[in-house]
Amino acid sequence: MNDPREWLEADGLGGFASGPVAGPRTRRYHALLLAATTPPTGRVVLVNGFEAEVATDGGSAPLSTQGYAPDVIHPDGWRHVADFSPRPWPRWTFVLPDGTTILHEVLAEPDSCETLLRWQRLAGDGPCTLTVRPLLSGRDYHALHHENPAFAFAATVQGGNVCWRPYPGLPAIAALTNGAYAHEPAWYRNFLYAAERDRGLDAVEDLASPGAFTFDLAAGAGVMILRSGDGLCVRAGPHAERLVSGERARREALTPLALAAGAYLVDRPGGRTLVAGFPWFTDWGRDTFIALRGLLVATGALAQARAILLAWAGAVSEGMMPNRFPDRGEAPEYNAVDASLWYVVAVHDVLAAHAAAGRPVPEAEGARLAGACAAILDGYAAGTRYGIEADADGLLRAGVPGVQLTWMDAKVGDRVITPRIGKPVEVQALWINALRIATARWSPRWRDLERRASASFARFVSASGALYDVIDADHAPGVVDARVRPNQILAIGGLPYPLLTGAPARAVVEVVEARLLTPLGLRSLDPADPDYRGTYAGGPAERDAAYHQGTVWPWLIGPFVDAWLIQRGRSPEAKAEARERFLPPLSAHLEEAGLGHVSEVADGDAPHRPGGCPFQAWSLGELIRVRRMLDLDPV
Repeated sequence: MNDPREWLEADGLGGFASGPVAGPRTRRYHALLLAATTPPTGRVVLVNGFEAEVATDGGSAPLSTQGYAPDVIHPDGWRHVADFSPRPWPRWTFVLPDGTTILHEVLAEPDSCETLLRWQRLAGDGPCTLTVRPLLSGRDYHALHHENPAFAFAATVQGGNVCWRPYPGLPAIAALTNGAYAHEPAWYRNFLYAAERDRGLDAVEDLASPGAFTFDLAAGAGVMILRSGDGLCVRAGPHAERLVSGERARREALTPLALAAGAYLVDRPGGRTLVAGFPWFTDWGRDTFIALRGLLVATGALAQARAILLAWAGAVSEGMMPNRFPDRGEAPEYNAVDASLWYVVAVHDVLAAHAAAGRPVPEAEGARLAGACAAILDGYAAGTRYGIEADADGLLRAGVPGVQLTWMDAKVGDRVITPRIGKPVEVQALWINALRIATARWSPRWRDLERRASASFARFVSASGALYDVIDADHAPGVVDARVRPNQILAIGGLPYPLLTGAPARAVVEVVEARLLTPLGLRSLDPADPDYRGTYAGGPAERDAAYHQGTVWPWLIGPFVDAWLIQRGRSPEAKAEARERFLPPLSAHLEEAGLGHVSEVADGDAPHRPGGCPFQAWSLGELIRVRRMLDLDPV
């Protein structure tokens, strides 16, 4: 049962625990205690994993599995895994050669840098001793750790509770247990992370183990609570019981999709936000505003959605929303043309949902949201960074050489893979929607510009029926990029106001369905294009070159299904057909990679192997939105 599928326990602060279902850790991000020191950023790996062994009268058997360079698996605890369940939290059942059965559980406590590990003997007689050796690092979560004399093995011990401080400037690590500790410092060298190797990255690491804990499982459950900080005045057993009891009640009241959706909701100074994906993304503006439409608005979590939009309202600069907040507190990056427009769309969705529910938004909050949207439109209309401004035809022009502004933002060295300078089609769909939203909700002063832009949008319609991906490409009047990409679908579905209807809209949907649709989402480029890349694999340069050149993006299934339904009048028959055609592959995928979640990308070529982040916010959010479109419980 060497099973590479991955589980995730998010802590609500940007930290998490994660790993494979069975087998060795394969990513540098697989860890038991990974904490966000400046939530949701400043992530550091504190406890990577453990070695565990159970001794009975029948002998000793491992519960852990490690991978070492060059390709050595030792020990082989995965062979004893008889069952795994990700709900209500990750739980493994081990059956040892003498019939002893051990249940192992991992649970991250919400809003706390704390992970509970618990082992129980379910079957077997006689002595049963568990030995656990934590494996520590104390590093940035993107980095790797190597043996060095600076690592501090010294321990503060209070009964079964132990604290280590591996490096100055990093959080202390506390292990609260009901076991006994023996201080036995050792280095474990040359752990191999196969997924990192396959991604063309450094993949070998050394970890430190200050000592070992022993637990008498014949007398009761063994408990280890790993936490960031040095507080040791906690009795592990009672604390674990309270945590398990409270989390069981909370989680059992939620559906699996609702529980998964909540993993992305995190705190940030000044408010709430959404993490774009686990294990390596933090919060990105574009991703946040797209994802919250499904994760929060579609699920009725309007207070949380409103709190996020209010937190971001103060971040507008020259009409632009940040694309990303760097990990270490540097200035936000304002390098996205579409993030600000997605913000206006998200505000519209939240306000519309409040109106539909008969729950008015507090006046001061509504005014703040309206002010942020006005600042965005004012900045874009007048002109802002990177040549972003309303042109004479009312459309939005954007782009300068060397900067990637749209969601197709891959870059290899100084080369932007999909520069899309000029007037990208989805940017116009977002721009015109933002103008219509502002006109309908706040001020008629945007009406003339909206009408001019809407009339000019006809220039995107090509003789083939598809929409050009970019017009006035490279700011050259009349030059078009006719590549068939999925961006055009946003002119038909996925936004509050479709820009095309009737035969032109049907033609676009037919082209997208015929050339780009896969079971897991839309390809980013037509397979007939000479630049098409059918697999997302290799080192960073190879993957970035394929990222938007054929790779499938599951988040685009939402706009596509919306457009497909619009062409069929959203009839009951159309919804029934959509439920049969589009949902089963995505539902099956929930059990294929990041358990309970939807991956960031997949190969363009069959069988559409998932890749990228295994836990991606906007991918899951759009699946939830599709379920709501199809009259199913969104979660």
